[in-house]
Amino acid sequence: MDAQRAADEWTDDDWVTLSALQHYSYCPRQYALIYKEQIFDENYFTMRGRLAHERADEPGETLEGESTVLRALTVWSDRFGLLGKCDVVELCDGVPYPVEYKHGRIHASIHDEVQLCAQAICLEEMFHTPILTGAVYHISSRHRREVHFTPALRELVLTIVEKIRTQRSIEELPAAFNDARCPDCSLIHVCMPEVNAEKTQEPYWHDRLPKEVFQE
Repeated sequence: MDAQRAADEWTDDDWVTLSALQHYSYCPRQYALIYKEQIFDENYFTMRGRLAHERADEPGETLEGESTVLRALTVWSDRFGLLGKCDVVELCDGVPYPVEYKHGRIHASIHDEVQLCAQAICLEEMFHTPILTGAVYHISSRHRREVHFTPALRELVLTIVEKIRTQRSIEELPAAFNDARCPDCSLIHVCMPEVNAEKTQEPYWHDRLPKEVFQE
């Protein structure tokens, strides 16, 4: 399946949400449990994440300095079949600058960068302008980490989009990984990674991407 199509060629099942990209990037099994099995539970980390988005989730438009700030902006890409919402978009001279809110202290996360880059891809199409950078705002640190939307990162986004569409047609859930990600996952008791992990499973596919994708 091609990543790019005409707008009227997408079916309802083809559209991919921006939040799904972040979940799949973190763990394909987590994505499948949430989006295919409709299972979701909350723990300390997911609760903090939800609370972190409360202010940004209030739709509105304000003028801050020389920038117009849009909150909870619905975005989409007819070109790539993407749909979602941006926490914050700052408009400076008509150029959007997406800002994704995350709980916790500043740290590099390819999963957050995937979601942010997908927002930029949508905004580029909507505003008809290139977007080279955005930021992840880490609430506990009160610090922004700028993200550059490199060709490698954009390619990763579109690769995950296609993997999600492929996963939708597969009845079986992806195997669990049973690694350092699992203890913090709110679905650990449903997933049961210690039982469902494959001992011969290859390393997670995005771990073999070029180093420039994983920006500090």
